[in-house]
Amino acid sequence: MSTLLLEIVTPERTVYSKDVNMVIIRGVEGEMGILPNHVPTVTPLKISAVTAKIGSNYENIAVSGGFAEVRHEKVVILAESAELPGEIDVDRAELAKKRAEERIRNRNKETVDYHRAELALQRALNRLNTRG
Repeated sequence: MSTLLLEIVTPERTVYSKDVNMVIIRGVEGEMGILPNHVPTVTPLKISAVTAKIGSNYENIAVSGGFAEVRHEKVVILAESAELPGEIDVDRAELAKKRAEERIRNRNKETVDYHRAELALQRALNRLNTRG
């Protein structure tokens, strides 16, 4: 079975770099499955997990937005932040989720703080879902 290289990079480090059989990303236009020899493209990403399929196994990586650059044999994801499941602090993510929910309850939907709270909630939920 053919493979492609998946690299997930943040400003601080390379979080993930492996040969995989398939990559599943969630772009702003929807979910996309990427196989080797995919048509080259660049797409902005939503806050979500990136899924790497290796054989019959799946690995999830929590990614907070960014961009995916797809080439024939390589996918590079440039993200503000990214975490492997074992790196996620569940207690910290739960606390961030509660804080964001509280801010959402107490704010006007038109304020900047409300939108920041929504993003914080999405990031916390993504981390918790990725951790499992």
